[in-house]
Order: sequence, then structure tokens, then C-alpha cells
Amino acid sequence: ELDVRVHGLPDRALDRRTYDARVKVGIVLPMNDGDGGGRSDWPLVRRLAEHADAAGIDSLWVCDHLITRFDGEPEEGIREGWTMLSAVAAVTEHAALGTLVTATPFRSPALLGKMAAALDEIGDGRLILGLGTGGHEPEFRAFGYPFDHLVGRFEESLKVIVPLLRGERVTFHGRWTSVDDAILLPPPRRPGSIPILVAASRPRLLRLTARYADAWNTNGYGRPDERFDKLVRAFRAACDAEGRDSATIEVTAGVEIASPGFPRADPDALPLDVDAIASALDAWAAVGVGHVQFNLLPASESSIDLLLEATRQHRGV
Repeated sequence: ELDVRVHGLPDRALDRRTYDARVKVGIVLPMNDGDGGGRSDWPLVRRLAEHADAAGIDSLWVCDHLITRFDGEPEEGIREGWTMLSAVAAVTEHAALGTLVTATPFRSPALLGKMAAALDEIGDGRLILGLGTGGHEPEFRAFGYPFDHLVGRFEESLKVIVPLLRGERVTFHGRWTSVDDAILLPPPRRPGSIPILVAASRPRLLRLTARYADAWNTNGYGRPDERFDKLVRAFRAACDAEGRDSATIEVTAGVEIASPGFPRADPDALPLDVDAIASALDAWAAVGVGHVQFNLLPASESSIDLLLEATRQHRGV
């Protein structure tokens, strides 16, 4: 069995409530028209966010893409994540708000730090700043971003973003990033306390997670399996190499739930079934995962209610 003890993020991001069960449950809001089973425009996103927030969901998440293009498939547009999340922050009160995850190459790191501080203020201290390298080359090319040295660029971004969010002045001159006496004014309302989540699976990114992050995200599973066990061992090895106690980093997992026959559903997606979802949450808790972000296909009030019923069953409420 994996010995993964998780803490850190709950006290900082979700101190409004405590549960006997460790697993917190979030949803990824629909950002393109396919995810909502129809047109996923702002009125739908707002309605789902308000419904989930009032019903007690722990967190609301957006992804950060610009366009998706795969050979042999129609291209898909997607709404801009930070704009949408800022709007969600203004119409909700309780749920944590997160990016799953922001592609750091799309914005200068100092600007991204300033955006994070502003959104955290709008959301009354509820932001979880999810960060990653990005990896869908067509959107980089389409929007004019270089698609090279992604991990090196990511590391330099972290060297700017992290101290800025601590309230520090930053001067840094790297290979791809340069700032002179940068500072966030007005300062972050939670200096040093906006949780940083990093999505990572490769060794160098896992080392950066161990060095900088409050939470680690992996995805692509319905339930924990041998692939997940292997990745957790690599994560813990990275923490050991960085001299970091892995228990100080919350482990999070992105999980898909799909109705039967939903197009583009992952083969490992969970069915839209209360017992199956509750059982999966039990399994994630057993391996030390502290937060599960569910991508509902389709996202609707009824699928959110079903997820929350499974959450109550998992927690024995």
C-alpha cells in the first residue's frame, strides 16, 4: 500500500469547512461547447457555478487552452480561462477557485502573478493557482507562442511568480524571462498563501513540483491503478531529492465522469452512477489523494447533483 499522508492545502484554501473524509470534490466547468452537451456559453457556466457553489461543492475549476486541433477531427474553440474564472469568482461565495492548469507560456510570469493576486481578491481569498507547461503545439503555433524548452521556460516562470505572490520584489534575468524590480502593487491580500498547484508527470517537472508547489495534480484515471502507483513513487522520489516531505504537498487527481455514449469520453471515465463514483472516492482516499477534480460529461445541474450525492455517500453524511 502507498504511504501518502496529505495535508497543507485544505487549511489554506478550504478552511470554511472540515470533513471526516479527506477527499475534497471539485468540478471542471465546461469551457467549450461539447462539454456541456450544447452551447457552453457564460449563462450556462454561471448557472452551473452558482448551483454547485450553493449545493456545497468544494471547488470550481477552469482549464486554460486557446484552441484544439487534432488530425482528422474538427477544430474546437474554447473560452478564455482567466476571464471566465474571474467572472465565476464574482458570482460565487464558498467554493475554492482553480486553474487546471494555466499554461505559463501564454502570459508573462509577472503579469500572471498580478492576475492571480487580482482574482484572489475578487474571490475573497479562494484562488488555487494551478500551473503547467502547456503541451498542445497547434495552439502555440496558432497564437504565436514558441513551442520549445517548455520545462526550462516553466522553471523560470516559477522563479518569478512564486516570490511575487509572497509579496517580494523580484529581479531576475534568465534565458527566456527577465524582470527588473517587479512587485505586485497593490500587494496580494494573502501574501505567501495563495496555494500553487503544479500538474506534472515527468522527472524534471516533478522536481519543480517538490521545490515550489503546495499541491500536485495528475489526471487520466477513473480509479487509482498501477500507473498511478508508479507515478506517486516517482513523485515521492522527487520530493526526497529536493529535501521536501511529500506529506506537505497535497496530491490531487483529475477524473472524468461520462454518460453512456458521450463523444470523446476517456476509456477510463467513471460512469454517471452514484455508487461507482462514491466507490472511486473511497479508493482515492485510501491512497492519500486529498482533492479530486471531476470533469463531468455532460456538465449539468443534474450531473452535479449526482456527484454531490456520491460525495455524501463517500463521507457517510
